[in-house]
Amino acid sequence: MTTGELTACPYPFPDVPALGLAPEYGQFRGTPGLPRLEMPYGGQAWLATRHADVKFVLADPRFSRAASAGRDTPRTMPMMEQADSILAMDPPNHTRVRRVVAKAFTARNVERLRPLIEGIIDDLFARMVAGKTSADLVEELALPMAVTAISELLGVPKDERDQFHHWAQMLTTISGVGIEKIIEADTEIRAFLRRLIAERAQRPTDDLLSTLLAAHDEEGRLSEEEMVSLGTALLSAGHETTALQLSNHVFTLLNQREQWQRLVDDPALVPTAVEELLRLTPLGVVTFARIAKEDVEVGGTLVRADECVVMQLAAANRDESVFAHADELDFDRESNSHVTFGHGAHHCIGAPLARLELRTALGRLVRQLPTLRLAVPAEQVVFRKGGLLRGPESLPVTW
Repeated sequence: MTTGELTACPYPFPDVPALGLAPEYGQFRGTPGLPRLEMPYGGQAWLATRHADVKFVLADPRFSRAASAGRDTPRTMPMMEQADSILAMDPPNHTRVRRVVAKAFTARNVERLRPLIEGIIDDLFARMVAGKTSADLVEELALPMAVTAISELLGVPKDERDQFHHWAQMLTTISGVGIEKIIEADTEIRAFLRRLIAERAQRPTDDLLSTLLAAHDEEGRLSEEEMVSLGTALLSAGHETTALQLSNHVFTLLNQREQWQRLVDDPALVPTAVEELLRLTPLGVVTFARIAKEDVEVGGTLVRADECVVMQLAAANRDESVFAHADELDFDRESNSHVTFGHGAHHCIGAPLARLELRTALGRLVRQLPTLRLAVPAEQVVFRKGGLLRGPESLPVTW
C-alpha cells in the first residue's frame, strides 16, 4: 500500500492533438496505486484513472463533494465551489434538491420530449442544407440544437439564449481569462435566472423553472439560491456538453470512414454507436474533487482524511481490463459500462436527454447526408483550449 511519497505531476498535462488522450493517463492506469497531481489551484490531489477506482470513489459515501465548497481545495478552475450548487452537495441535501427535477429527466419523460427534439433538429437540419453543400456543424447544428433543447425545457426566451451561452462558456473556463470575468459571468447568469423565476411567479407555465418555483413555494424543498444555482447548472451543463459531444462524435466518425459508412448502411446501429462514441471520445479534464472524510484505501493507495481525489473519466473508459481493444471504436461491443455520465449520486441527471439529442441528430446525418465529410484536413480543425470541456471551435463539413 502506498501513502503518498510519490512526486506530484503538474496538471493539466501538455495538450494533445484534436481528441487524443494524454499518454500520462494510460501510464498511470498501468501503474499500481494512485499518482499525485499538482493542480492549478489548491495544491495536490490523488488521481484515479482505472475504471474500478473511479466508480469506487464516485459511489462511496466516505468521499464528499460538499467538503470542497468554499475551500481552497485542489481544482482546475480559478473559482472556489459554492455551497448552494447541486454539484457540491452530499446526501441528504443533494437528494432533496435532485429529487425536484429528477422526474423531468427520467427515460419515460424524456421520451415524451422526442417530438420537440425531432422538431428542433428537423428545423436546424433544413436550414443547414438549404441550397448549400457545406456548413459549420458546430454553429449550424450541434450548438443551436443543444441550446434550443435545454432553453425550451427551462423556458429561456429565444432572444436571450445567445447571452446565456456566453455566460456558460465563461463559467467553464480554466485558463486565459481573468477570474473577475468568470465572477462577472456567474453574477450575471444568476441575476438572469432570478428574473426568469420572478416572471414565473407571476405567470407560471409548464417549464422546469415553474417546477422549481413550485418546489420552493408549495413544498419548501428549495431555497431561492438553490433554485438559481440549480437553474444555472442545468442551463450550463445541459447544452455545452451535448453540443461538444455531437461535434466530437461526428469528427471521430469522419476520420474513420469505414465506421461512418457502416452507420450509413445500417442506421439502426446509431444508438449502439452513440454509446461507443460516448465511451471513446474524451470530453473534459479531470472531474471535480472528492474529499475523503476518513482514511480510505483506493486502488492500493491510502487516501488520508481530508485529502482529495480527482478522476479522469475518459481514462477509465479506456481501461483494458474492462473494455477489450479499449482504444478502438467498436460498434459490436457487447458490454459498454462507460462512466462518461459519471456514477453514483452525481450521475448526470440529463443523460437521457443527451442520449435522445445525440441519437436523433446522428441518425438524421447518416440517413440524409451519407456523403458527409470534413471540408478541411482533420489537422486544420481548431479545437477549444483553456476550458473544462474539449471540442472543435468549428467543424467545417461538406456533402
